Amino acid sequence: MELFSAHWWSALLTIILIDLVLAGDNAIVIALAARNLPDHLKFKAIVWGTVGAIVVRSAMTVGVVWLLRIPGLMLVGGLGLVWIAYKLLAEQGQQDGTGPVAATFWGALKTIIVADALMGVDNVLGVAGAAHGSFDLVIIGLLVSVPIVVFGSTTVLKLVERYPAIIQIGAAVLAFTAAKMVVSESLLTNLFGDAKAPMEVSQSALRWVAYSVAIGGVLLGGKLAQSKSATTHG
Repeated sequence: MELFSAHWWSALLTIILIDLVLAGDNAIVIALAARNLPDHLKFKAIVWGTVGAIVVRSAMTVGVVWLLRIPGLMLVGGLGLVWIAYKLLAEQGQQDGTGPVAATFWGALKTIIVADALMGVDNVLGVAGAAHGSFDLVIIGLLVSVPIVVFGSTTVLKLVERYPAIIQIGAAVLAFTAAKMVVSESLLTNLFGDAKAPMEVSQSALRWVAYSVAIGGVLLGGKLAQSKSATTHG
C-alpha cells in the first residue's frame, strides 16, 4: 500500500474508528482495576498499564497470522475475561486499606495488562485486517489507541468515584464482551452459528443464553463474594 495514498488514509481512518469503538471495554477494565489505588498512583497505573497493554498488543499484532491458526483462542480468552470481570467486582468488598501500596499498584498493573491482552484480540484482528499487511499502519493504529484508552480510563475512573454503581455496569459490560468472544469461537460455530451468516433460531437463542449466563454469573458471583467478605471482616 502506497504511503499517504487515498487507500492508505482510508485504512488509517478505519483503524482509528476500530480503536474508538473497541477502546470502551479496555477503558472500563483499566479504570476498575485502578479505582482502589491512592490518588497519586491512579493515573500512574492507568498510564503504565496502558503502555504495558500496548506492548503486549503490539506483540500480538505482529503475530496475528499465527494467532489466527490457534483453535480455541477466542474461547480461552473469553473464559479468562469472565474470571477477570468477576475478580474486579468481588474485590470491591475486599479493600481494608492494609498491605503495601506497591503490591496493590503492581496487582492493578497486572490486571490491566492481562485483561487488555484477553480483550485486545478483537482489536488486534480488526486493526491487522484494516491495515492490509501495512506495518506502518499497524504501528500508527497502536499509537492512536494509547491516548484513546488513557483518556477513556481517566474519564471512567472519575465517574466510578462519583457513582459506585458504575462498577456493576462495568463488570456486566466485561462479562458481555467475554460472552461475545466465546460465541464467536470458530470451534463452536455448530453450536452458536456464525454472526456473519444466517443463523438458526436455536443458535441465536443460545447466544442470548450465553450472554445472560455470563452477565448474571459475574454479577451474582461478585455480590456473593462481597457479602462473604463483609461477613468475614464484620
